[in-house]
Amino acid sequence: EHYLAHSCVSDRHENQPPSCPRASKRKSPANSAPRDRSAAPASRPPLCLATRIMARGPAARALLFLFLAAFLSHHSAHAQASKSLIAKLEEAEGSQAAGVAVDAVVLSDVVESAGSAELASGDGDVDTTKDCKAEVKFFCSTIRPGEGRLATCLANQIEEEEKGSATGRKTLPPCQAEVRAFKIDRANNVNKDIPLALGCKADAVKFCNSSNVYEEPGAVLTCLREVKDKLTDICQDLVTRTQIDASKDYKVDAMLNELCTADAELLCVGVPSTDGKVQECLREKRAHLSWDCQEELFRQEVENADDVRMSAVLLRVCMRDKKKFCADVKPGNARAKECLEDNRNNPEFSAECKTTFEEMMVRRATDFRLDAKLRDLCKVDVDQVCGYEKDSLDSIAGYDGRVLECLQDYKDELVTPACKKRVHRLTVRAAADIRMDRPLSDACYDDRQKLCSGVQPGDARVLRCLQDSREQLSYECRATLFDQEVRLAEDIDFQFPLKKACAAEIPRFCKDIQHGGARVIQCLLLHDEATDMGDECRTEVKRHETRSAKDYRLNYRLNKACDLEIDRLCADVCGPFSGQACEGSVIQCLTQKADNVTDQACKKEIFIMEKIMANDVRADAVLEKACDNDISTFCGDVEPGNGRVHECLRNHRDKLSKQCAAEELKLNIIQSSDIRLRPGFKDCSEEMNVYCKDVQPGKGRMFLCLQGNLAKVDFSQACKLRVEEKQSRQQNYYMLDFGVRSACKATVDRLCASVKGSGHGKAAVLKCLVEKHDAIAESQCASEISRATRMALWQYRKGVALTQTCDADVEKLCTGVSVSTVGAIGRCLAKQVTDNAALTPGCKKMVMLAAPKDAKALFDGEMTTAAVVAKVEEIERKAGLMAAFIKNDASSGSSMVTLTGWMALAAVAALVVVVIGGSVFVYRKYTGQDRPYTLVVKGGDV
Repeated sequence: EHYLAHSCVSDRHENQPPSCPRASKRKSPANSAPRDRSAAPASRPPLCLATRIMARGPAARALLFLFLAAFLSHHSAHAQASKSLIAKLEEAEGSQAAGVAVDAVVLSDVVESAGSAELASGDGDVDTTKDCKAEVKFFCSTIRPGEGRLATCLANQIEEEEKGSATGRKTLPPCQAEVRAFKIDRANNVNKDIPLALGCKADAVKFCNSSNVYEEPGAVLTCLREVKDKLTDICQDLVTRTQIDASKDYKVDAMLNELCTADAELLCVGVPSTDGKVQECLREKRAHLSWDCQEELFRQEVENADDVRMSAVLLRVCMRDKKKFCADVKPGNARAKECLEDNRNNPEFSAECKTTFEEMMVRRATDFRLDAKLRDLCKVDVDQVCGYEKDSLDSIAGYDGRVLECLQDYKDELVTPACKKRVHRLTVRAAADIRMDRPLSDACYDDRQKLCSGVQPGDARVLRCLQDSREQLSYECRATLFDQEVRLAEDIDFQFPLKKACAAEIPRFCKDIQHGGARVIQCLLLHDEATDMGDECRTEVKRHETRSAKDYRLNYRLNKACDLEIDRLCADVCGPFSGQACEGSVIQCLTQKADNVTDQACKKEIFIMEKIMANDVRADAVLEKACDNDISTFCGDVEPGNGRVHECLRNHRDKLSKQCAAEELKLNIIQSSDIRLRPGFKDCSEEMNVYCKDVQPGKGRMFLCLQGNLAKVDFSQACKLRVEEKQSRQQNYYMLDFGVRSACKATVDRLCASVKGSGHGKAAVLKCLVEKHDAIAESQCASEISRATRMALWQYRKGVALTQTCDADVEKLCTGVSVSTVGAIGRCLAKQVTDNAALTPGCKKMVMLAAPKDAKALFDGEMTTAAVVAKVEEIERKAGLMAAFIKNDASSGSSMVTLTGWMALAAVAALVVVVIGGSVFVYRKYTGQDRPYTLVVKGGDV
């Protein structure tokens, strides 16, 4: 009964139903009849909760009995209290109700570890015969004295007066002082607060017994607050009530009162003791406080972090917003704070509450202990992953957010899903507002004042300002900013401007793509040329693309997939701890050494990066820097994207600076391996789907397929131009022909090293390989040279370096043949060779070399004379034969082979067999012994 009565009183602000009598009555308007306040109630007020339940019928009454059974189970302490205390308490309450002072001392010892305590007025309440006599009669006439009920009633009235919402008669200062003095005294010993002592007796025995509680003011209550999450629900509610009281008046917290009074009297003179204003003053002057006071102030701040009701400042300025946006949100567990945070950018959210709330958020970002949600959800992960950072914290508030930064840096190692989710939320918050990112905020404080002083926090505006002023930043700020950019590269949720600008495009292009792992970011990058992408989104995508090209670490997927490959292949290119971007050097290293990469996930990410670089010159940091002046000179009016600037630079290749030409050539070589890296080949998408649908892309295979089908009648003109253009460039420089480049590397070094570096654009290496084709020992290289020569004649154009030796023959022997018809010149020259026409030796050799041959006849590959000799010599070595049976003088340039020994005899025998077999066949053919027959079938018009 004691507890239920107390609950009705203390819950009057929390949606109290109309059927429950209010704990405090307001004065009636002046023109209404006054109430009779002379008679004190003879008995306890009806229990509003029980009354409401009993009125709801049998089912509700059954629930009430269950509740009472649970109540008796958890609160048998009341029954265990001495009969003497109960009798004295009842007697004192009766006397106080009658307006008679209680002279006898009533001691309470419900909680043994707290020691016995004298009850104020004998009933543990404000004295009805002293300074509050008139106020009790006027405002609390229906409230029975005892157990703090009158104090609660009067405190509520005083609070309403301070808010300015009370009308009519007000409480007088002496009464206000008495109520405050009662609460301060009650906070010194849990036994002075009868409802608290009774409701928490079992918990006190379990958690706060004499073995672990020091004998000091408020020791048991302090202990209960520290283990609040382990207490029974009833005890938790009662402890919360004391915390709410203490949040408004620091003296109602016994430890805070003891250790901070001297500081408050020195630093906060004239500051009202209500609404937590003294605590607010002390925190503003934290640097001047004693260490003990700082510790207790921080302790209260940590304990109160999970409930907005315990933040007097927030409650004062945000109550209207809480009622408007979070009316249905239950207090506790930081739920109301989360709700206010989620709604603070709503246009109808008050500016004052938003400012105050964000100040609280900034404060919370400095020390994870001030974030009740994070503290609870990440308890295990903090201990396991960030234990060092946690142990390094002082007993006062931290300032650098080190534990939160640790959780963000090692988020992949967190084991608790709820903790990962919470850390993600905090990272989103820090990405949008630099004030929530303590390390960056501190490192860039002076830079912000100098370069971004007029920029309002929020929406990543300050972060964007710092990025745009990167070259002017101090080293510390620039390095910390880069570290934060690396962290934010992991998720579209952390890229506030990009996510906001692409709000419509993300569901359009990436609706089935999961957030995280930079998947949505990559999706947007791969759709940056889509016609239905908005200009605002495209601008942000290009900005992100350009920035991520500066350093592999800003490309989350590339960084994660290629971590080991970078250590293996590019470790000496750029130091990972330099605190600044590598300017694309590591990305270029990976693309140049892509053939040496073994990890498939890394290969995939490198290919995607190559595709993006080929599409837009701004995505290749090294090339863009090398070609900056050339782009301005030759391609200043060319819109970046879709490979247009690269095409422009290649069209001006002879005029480019040496550095630019070299970088553009590197990219061109990379593109030669896969036409998907050439944006212009989008013109061939239909042809690839029709003719090459079963061809695996890569290693030049798709381009070979397109070349082989170039003569088809339904081959589009746009695609044909793309194929001919690429063919023209790759036959001028062998490195742009993937097949020749990959198969003939050793051969080029052996036979054509002297022209390798000087013949770009003049087909010097290819002409050398054609000239020395018979000396090529590698069958695959020989085959690739034959194919390259065949395609050069197939797509013949006058004046091209490789086929220039045939220009005179074409003009003389192929008059009237259309050069624009695919394969026409090649067929004409082949016919001239067949007809023994007088071709120049060089052209005839090219035509002979280009002619298709039966690959299976010569060791499963098209082989030159030198290749045949090399193969036979290999067989001789493996067979252990000492004598050489086949000879060829490569230096003479002759294609003849000399057979010796048993090899010569075997050859003669084979020739004899062929001659005899031929003779027998001719004899049978012309003597009629082998007459063939013909089957003729006649079947209809068809």
